[in-house]
Amino acid sequence: MNTQIEKLYQIAQKKERLIIGLMSGTSLDGLDIALCQISGSGTNTQLRLLNFATASYSADFRNEVKQIFAQQQVDHLLWSTLHVKVAQVHADLVLSSLSSWGLKHEDIDLIASHGQTVFHAPKGSHSHQLNSTLQIGDGDHIAVKTGIITISDFRQKHVAAGGDGAPLVVYGDALLYTSEEEYRILLNIGGISNFTFLPKQSSGLSAYATDLGPGNTLMNQYMQKYLDEEMDCDGALARRGVVHDELLKVLLETPFLTQDFPKTTGPELFNLSLLDQAMQQVTVTDLDHADILATLAQFTIDSVVDGIRLAVNELDAVSVYVSGGGLHNPHLMQGIQQGLTDCRVSSFDAIGFDPDAKEAALFAVLANETIAGAPEHVAHIAGSPAVCMGKISFPY
Repeated sequence: MNTQIEKLYQIAQKKERLIIGLMSGTSLDGLDIALCQISGSGTNTQLRLLNFATASYSADFRNEVKQIFAQQQVDHLLWSTLHVKVAQVHADLVLSSLSSWGLKHEDIDLIASHGQTVFHAPKGSHSHQLNSTLQIGDGDHIAVKTGIITISDFRQKHVAAGGDGAPLVVYGDALLYTSEEEYRILLNIGGISNFTFLPKQSSGLSAYATDLGPGNTLMNQYMQKYLDEEMDCDGALARRGVVHDELLKVLLETPFLTQDFPKTTGPELFNLSLLDQAMQQVTVTDLDHADILATLAQFTIDSVVDGIRLAVNELDAVSVYVSGGGLHNPHLMQGIQQGLTDCRVSSFDAIGFDPDAKEAALFAVLANETIAGAPEHVAHIAGSPAVCMGKISFPY
């Protein structure tokens, strides 16, 4: 038997596994690295976060990725080399984190690498009638450079089995956070906003996950293009502006927002071209940056609030737990809380887990299911194929 396959078999038999989950989102701000201790599988999964870090990207690296990010046409040489470079950067950041935590690569069982999404194309968004999604950061390069078995490219199995490739967090959410006492909305506000709906165990309803619409992506893109800043820190500029009601109305007429759940989207739709088209429709000429940021922030708030209201209509005892970069924007959070007065809205840490580490940790859970779980563990999730996901890369 190949010694690496034998090692993988031994890992699958262990009572507990140390798995590093990696997540790099559409904001391109850095790599989330979550060191997780995981035991069991399925609904018996126990997750303990041992260490967490967000390793920032250099400006040069971020700008390189942006050249192919959500672009219809790209330089194939750049795409090919970035597929390798992203993996090498991620591997270096993992090794650096291990060193800072006083660990060696031999201490780690698995790496679960999401990679970097550069294009997301559900079939409803284009003419080819095929779901597709593309993440770069090759798992073989991570495995060889770190010496750790790596599971990566999770979204392809989801697409191959008939899914849209997103959102994937529902798998870990349903296994770890379903409650007997309350309905839960696990809201993530990243570049795109999405949520997982977790019904009470006794309700007879099914869990599902869906994208909602814009999260931070439009605001961040605007700040980067016109103000040379990565983001509107704390929503300070948006708070000073005045919402342009007519422009907001046009943005809220984006057809994606009226599609049934579950659905998926990305910056391929919610980008500055959408804003430019909307501004042309209402012939906006006199708005300053603060007014536009206020309008974009309200666009995110309304998309989130309207979607969640639709999901929890006529349900009682609903709690909304928030994670993602948007959690740290007080202006967004205030607007969402004011729009969801019938729900309890709080940070994800209210149920005992670091909200910034959540996505990276959930990919560790997906890797654990691939090695030690089974597809039937997630067969109860509506609108998502019952599969174990990820490609396995050996160090040698």
